[in-house]
Amino acid sequence: MSRPLRVIFAGTPDFAAESLAALLASRHDVVAVYTQPDRPSGRGRKMTPSPVKALAQERDLPVFQPASLKAPAVQAELARHEADIMVVVAYGLILPRAVLEIPPLGCLNVHASLLPRWRGAAPIQRAIEAGDEESGVTIMQMDAGLDTGDMLLVRRTPITATTTGGELHDRLASLGGEAIVEALDALVGEGLAAIPQPEAGITYAAKLSKAEAELDFHRPAAELAARVRAFNPWPVAWCALGEDRLRLLMARAASAAPGEAPIHPGTLLAHGPDALRIACGEAGDQVLEVTRAQLPGANPLAVHELLKARADRLAPGTRLGHTDEEATA
Repeated sequence: MSRPLRVIFAGTPDFAAESLAALLASRHDVVAVYTQPDRPSGRGRKMTPSPVKALAQERDLPVFQPASLKAPAVQAELARHEADIMVVVAYGLILPRAVLEIPPLGCLNVHASLLPRWRGAAPIQRAIEAGDEESGVTIMQMDAGLDTGDMLLVRRTPITATTTGGELHDRLASLGGEAIVEALDALVGEGLAAIPQPEAGITYAAKLSKAEAELDFHRPAAELAARVRAFNPWPVAWCALGEDRLRLLMARAASAAPGEAPIHPGTLLAHGPDALRIACGEAGDQVLEVTRAQLPGANPLAVHELLKARADRLAPGTRLGHTDEEATA
């Protein structure tokens, strides 16, 4: 097959919109777009289209928003597009086996991890949180399992000591768009080898929750720093500061100065030139350095700017986080 492919695209968030944009700029023909139903958003809870729907409407593409793909009528409608292939990117709906079998070339998924590591809902953040040194996108031939299909193409990118969840999201979104076009071009050319995922190294990326964003300063400094970066920009790591919340946006692990440790985990130490220094670890003998943070009602600031404005709230000796009594209450 040398002609351009007829493509059904299924996706919902910004990450998926990058792949749709790349396909629209390619020689392939997007004949229909499937996305989640509009959701209430913002303070006014106004019904808002997904980023994928917004882009599709800008390009006058037919948009379909079924609540499920299980109904025979929905499946029949999908078949009427007579597409060669379906591309699925962060769609949010399960594709029944009947749908997977409709396009002659099946369904391809752009997954934001180096499979089989980080199957599941939050691969970008979990990779940073776990201290992985690299991430990437995998173009996968979908099957009935959860991210278990054969791998067709893999593209890698490093995770550095300053990479945030938002930065990696944007980098992988762009990489995913490039990779899916490359995969489709290869399918109409020399083809792609389907490589089964190895059994070794399978991990699952659980969905993020707001509840896990509160930091426990009894944990090691490196673990806390990774969590701060992974959870930026959502759900955003935080700790109690009296009755308020201090949001932590960038952090690194550091060593205690002579005479500083051990001290109660969560205690503010003498400030560095650009960082809040927080005692952490089970024995309070490690240090988390926070270089960007946000107080309630204020903008996110580099810590040296934050200290100029509100040094009174962040004096050395201040205890951050809930007390042991509060944590066990």
